[in-house]
Amino acid sequence: MATLKREIRELLHEGTVIPAHPLALNANRKLDERRQRGLSRYYLASGAGGIAVGVHSTQFEIRDKQHNLFKPVLQLAAEEVDKANLNRPFIKIAGITGPTEQAIEEAETAVELGYDMGLLSMGGLNDWTEEALIERAKKIAKIIPVFGFYLQPAVGGKVFTYEFWKAFAEIPNVQAIKMAPFNRYQTLDVVRAVCNSSRYKEIALYTGNDDNIVVDLLSNYAFKVNGELREKSIVGGLLGHWAVWTQKAVELLWEIKQIKKENKGISQEILTRAIAVTDTNAVFFDAANNFKGCIAGLHEVLRRQGLLEGIWCLNPDEDLSPGQYEEISRLYKEYPELNDDAFVKENLNKWI
Repeated sequence: MATLKREIRELLHEGTVIPAHPLALNANRKLDERRQRGLSRYYLASGAGGIAVGVHSTQFEIRDKQHNLFKPVLQLAAEEVDKANLNRPFIKIAGITGPTEQAIEEAETAVELGYDMGLLSMGGLNDWTEEALIERAKKIAKIIPVFGFYLQPAVGGKVFTYEFWKAFAEIPNVQAIKMAPFNRYQTLDVVRAVCNSSRYKEIALYTGNDDNIVVDLLSNYAFKVNGELREKSIVGGLLGHWAVWTQKAVELLWEIKQIKKENKGISQEILTRAIAVTDTNAVFFDAANNFKGCIAGLHEVLRRQGLLEGIWCLNPDEDLSPGQYEEISRLYKEYPELNDDAFVKENLNKWI
């Protein structure tokens, strides 16, 4: 069983920015290795504390036989992290999907390539019982430390019970959970389940709720368990949203940590900024069209910055929705303080 290194565990619990790594393609919809490496270098230079590769933003189609890109894409990112010779910990997370046999194979590939954790998606398994999904998770946790993942139903997720998350939290080697149901009630189920588990101190909580990033990070949860007050915070984010304007996301998380550390209360300004961040996410992720253009939206921002050549996806039907391009332009005008274009422009030639 692969276990977390001490410094990786400490960073995970301290809380950090983990972008969900996109896929760089050329006009022929083939892997653009130079720009794929450039994206990894961007995240490393931005101050992110990790990357998640082979996840939704990397496009699930990388696993299709005609592309066969799962291992090559994971390998490129791992190589860039190793070459960077960072003097700080950095968490390499591999997306793990599919039925048990496929998930085991992907977990073994991740371990082989030196990944620290597996983000275990339960997407596409909606006909499985909760008991079967728990057994699958136990098998993966014997191979690689698990980062649980509550995926929103709008993009293929399933609504789980409180009892499911309590059982999930009890699995040895589950080290973190990303909550992305885009739903306050379902997020609360996960936090309460973790707090009521025997491993509540061992599991780090991360937001994937792109519609509520700032408020999630500002929040502190408290529950009485057998007369004991147990508190838990959402310490960081593993987000597709943070695949763009990443340097500003790092600054934002640092600022939120300072607010919580000083314990002087939450200002109106940070709450107003929370709304601005949600507005940007609504556009990037194409909430108006049920998230149809979510990957293309991220690509468009990266294209404008010069990090990607175009917005091509492996699936030709993946594209910007009508009006999404104009909405991204609106964000640039309304919230110039949220983009990191100057940082990217200054370093682009070093990365690509």
